[in-house]
Amino acid sequence: MRVVGENIESGIFNLKEAIQIADDEGLDLVEISPTANPPVCKVIDYKKFLYERKKKQKEIKAKTAKVVVKEIRLGPNIDDHDFNFKLKHAMKFLQDGAKVKVDVFFKGRSIIYKEKGEIVLLRFAQELEEYGKVEMLPKMEGKRMIMMIAPKK
Repeated sequence: MRVVGENIESGIFNLKEAIQIADDEGLDLVEISPTANPPVCKVIDYKKFLYERKKKQKEIKAKTAKVVVKEIRLGPNIDDHDFNFKLKHAMKFLQDGAKVKVDVFFKGRSIIYKEKGEIVLLRFAQELEEYGKVEMLPKMEGKRMIMMIAPKK
């Protein structure tokens, strides 16, 4: 196997010699690339290696943006005032950088009027055009029609 590491002369050794080199340094022999020909091992402090890897993963996780999804529920026969009230809330959510999940819930026999629900959602999306873009067009899921709107950058 090929042995590499700091303060160590790189070379190809058998397993016993590689382990002896690591022991002489007071470090661990870690297999880095088992599929290479010959396999590559590195002489390092394994605990330190694990600590640094965990630290890097934590740093990457901290940099990723957390996506917040706010939900707004409408009815198929919503009044203009209620519509505008919900619209203002959606505008605020989008300006704050959150995604908005808008759904029209059909109660009882109102499910007959699926077109009304779709019209309400499309109108909602049109009103929010300058604040966000439609990520998912209206789609039926059981008794509700759902649409996702993502904020514009």
